[in-house]
Amino acid sequence: MRVTKAQAQANRARIVETASTLFRERGYDGVGVADLMAAAGFTHGGFYRHFRSKAELMAEAAASGLSQSLASSEGLEAAEFFKRYLSRKHRDARSAGCTMAALCGDATRQSEEVKATFAAGIENMLATLGREGAATPGHVDQRSVRAKMIDMLAHAVGAVVLSRSCPDDSSLSDEILKVCRKQILASLSAQQPTNVQPRSRR
Repeated sequence: MRVTKAQAQANRARIVETASTLFRERGYDGVGVADLMAAAGFTHGGFYRHFRSKAELMAEAAASGLSQSLASSEGLEAAEFFKRYLSRKHRDARSAGCTMAALCGDATRQSEEVKATFAAGIENMLATLGREGAATPGHVDQRSVRAKMIDMLAHAVGAVVLSRSCPDDSSLSDEILKVCRKQILASLSAQQPTNVQPRSRR
């Protein structure tokens, strides 16, 4: 039976979604093409009808996962975002959690295309988190807002990575999340007085 263009697009999307989940759970090197296609419900031979290489799929799956992370942060205040991010629920949901926390370490050893995808995703996340500071009334130093968001995002991602590296029942794993969450929330509370300057009176 001939596959329609719409069905081919749906099949490709299913493979990308499956890959995004499996890559976050097992890492890029922990998932072979044959296992990935089987998990998506297709044969190994069908892979190259959709993708030129595994690297191409990795980049597309990363973009999909990063977009999901961005969508989940839309509408949240920065404090609420970091509370959810630095939680046991997020830590334990590796396959459905943040692509950055799951795969940034793997991305450093991948193609420039994969790295560029991560860079774009990080930029989008920084822009989303920075909107709260940019919307603050008064004069705001945008470079300061961006620097603060880079610091906090790197802090949060690193905390999840460290927490996941410990045994699941480790008290240290929970302690890392608790300490880093407290520090980031304190930094957010102090952000407004730092960035907002009183307007000069005429």
